Amino acid sequence: MRFTVRDYRSDDFDTLWAIDQSCFEPDIAYSRRELQFYLRRPGAFTLVAGSTDEVSDAPGPAILAFLVAESSGREMGHIITIDVRAQARRHHIGSALLDAAEERLRAAKCHAVRLETAVDNSSALSFYKRRGYDVIKIIPHYYSNGLDALLLEKNLLPVPASS
Repeated sequence: MRFTVRDYRSDDFDTLWAIDQSCFEPDIAYSRRELQFYLRRPGAFTLVAGSTDEVSDAPGPAILAFLVAESSGREMGHIITIDVRAQARRHHIGSALLDAAEERLRAAKCHAVRLETAVDNSSALSFYKRRGYDVIKIIPHYYSNGLDALLLEKNLLPVPASS
């Protein structure tokens, strides 16, 4: 599956919201208002992965995934959400989005990045651990359904070479 990563455009919103609804349970997925809020936060940016393969029923490149992140200017970045359509998983799209977001956060002088994932989302936890994220703590009742979240963090500074 071939894809490109680009910045969000306002006409992407309905597709991004539909992807979010398909990726998460109804009591965890964002409402339209919540997703709009995160897209518009100061310091926020959204990256979109679009297919470069021919898609017969789509007028342009099909959106496969997206990521919303923010840099608060306090040397800490935050991945708000990363959503990949089920049929696009295991094609390194999530990794490409995360790489691009981490590079943007480094450019914004962030020394580290944090994100949250549900305690029962073992595939997400495995993905983030492979990408260098460590569990920092459990956040009780993080989600609206009362489910706890894991707070994960990754150092974005270069690791000094050992002598």
